[in-house]
Amino acid sequence: MISEQAWQDAQLLWDFQLMKHEPRPCSVAIGLGSHDLGVADTTADLYHRGFAPLIVFTGATSRTTQDRMPRGEAEHYRERALELGVPASAILVEPRARNTGENVQYSRALLADQGVDVSSVLLVSKPYEERRAYATARKLWPEVEIVSASTPMSFGEYVEAIGDARLVVDMLVGAQQRLLVYPPKGFMIGMDVPADVAAAYERLRAAGFISRLIRAAVDRPTG
Repeated sequence: MISEQAWQDAQLLWDFQLMKHEPRPCSVAIGLGSHDLGVADTTADLYHRGFAPLIVFTGATSRTTQDRMPRGEAEHYRERALELGVPASAILVEPRARNTGENVQYSRALLADQGVDVSSVLLVSKPYEERRAYATARKLWPEVEIVSASTPMSFGEYVEAIGDARLVVDMLVGAQQRLLVYPPKGFMIGMDVPADVAAAYERLRAAGFISRLIRAAVDRPTG
């Protein structure tokens, strides 16, 4: 059972992770690989709505996607986008990245190799990773404008779609932890965390929602 306090805390983390950017036309849309084909769906929708003339799908496989996406996350995303009517000529595939930093770095290198002039990026991720993706891209690609996007849905709708409430809360806690521990490592820019969000994160950690935490940081203070 998940307590009412935990639900409220998870909602706070969900709301904080959303950057709430309005989509606007960008040089390219980059769909960050994951287990969630909704990222490909949203990227394709943004393409069809004229927000980007070109798509990069980036991602290899992970232990959570190797069975579901054996040809690699980016390739499965590409296949999904083709099914949704995106022309093959509008899609580039970056098949090597295994984390968000590599997603950004390898996509940037691929676009440079293709001679694509990039001044702005429509960065498409899972809803609970919008802020992490934005902070990473701002650190590793500071000269371009970053617009964060994800499938528009509520916390409750996402929990229903995943079908495992505890896993979703664990993922939210893991995403929040990375916003705290990655900036000092140079992986992303630092971002201010409101006091109520920080308190919600600490309560959820104390309640045992820790399966997606970075192990080396689980027992260290986060203040």
